[in-house]
Amino acid sequence: MQALSRAPTLQPAISLLEKTPGMLELLLRDVSEDIFDWKPAAERWSITEVLAHLVVIETLYGDRAKRMVVDDNPLLAKFVPPDEAEIRKRTARQHLADFIAARRAHIFFWHSLPASGGGRTAVHPEIGEVTLLQLLNELANHDLGHLRQIAELYRARAFYPNAGPFQRYSSPKP
Repeated sequence: MQALSRAPTLQPAISLLEKTPGMLELLLRDVSEDIFDWKPAAERWSITEVLAHLVVIETLYGDRAKRMVVDDNPLLAKFVPPDEAEIRKRTARQHLADFIAARRAHIFFWHSLPASGGGRTAVHPEIGEVTLLQLLNELANHDLGHLRQIAELYRARAFYPNAGPFQRYSSPKP
């Protein structure tokens, strides 16, 4: 007997996207400002900068997803890098709070979509036609990459320097 194949659903991506705020809250609850602002090199990001980036991407992808649901095959907004001076005016905790508020609003919206919603399409300005399923899977992929990045920055600054001879067993890559 052949197994029935199932069309991919939005649920796995939404499930991960729903977990990200809590994971960040738990991981960063008692982190000090010097750890938030530490950069492993001038051209690399700090945890604060990663959190600011998450806010920008959350806003962009949330708007894109809403457009895909409301409009038929819309042209999606292009990514516009934020003003760095504006980012520096806010603390890591403010960026985190902004991200969590935006993500929770988006999760509420995404949970209201029908199972067929993943097939909604749009035109991305650089890569062409994409589905809502692909967009949300990319956002989940993006979350995991930055969760790893934040963990590595935290690890490299807070714990690795104090591990003494145990340092030989690990090699943080922030």
